[in-house]
Amino acid sequence: MAVYKVVKLPEEILRTKSIPVKNINSGVIRLLDNMRDTMYAFDGVGVAAPQIGISKRIIVIDPGENYIELINPEVIEQEGEQYGVEGCLSVPGVTGVVKRAKNVVVRGLNREGNEVQIEADEMLARVLQHEIDHLDGILFIDKAQDIKREKQ
Repeated sequence: MAVYKVVKLPEEILRTKSIPVKNINSGVIRLLDNMRDTMYAFDGVGVAAPQIGISKRIIVIDPGENYIELINPEVIEQEGEQYGVEGCLSVPGVTGVVKRAKNVVVRGLNREGNEVQIEADEMLARVLQHEIDHLDGILFIDKAQDIKREKQ
């Protein structure tokens, strides 16, 4: 497969709402595979299609528990709150504390086009929310407090 270049701020696509996927075809399957390879190549825990320059509502994640890919994901339930430090491949060298829902239910499609629903808490919930935000042009720095930049 292929490893894409990760798009970084101030690229406009990172601030643009992504387009829903209407048909899951061989191009979408190839994109999922390439997004997975890109995420692992850059030691990320998630990648959204806009981060590789593609305005489609697709995410892949692997926070260490298991690999998940979702097409047209949406948070349908959320409760509680948690605070945690986040970073992003598209905003290198920057971290910040972000408030997120502690528990979420996310619905989307898998690569076969079947609807899946994921109940997540803690880290998995955080990563899902972070990546879904990318699909709406929202970056973690928009929600972060106590932002820190690595010294150059």
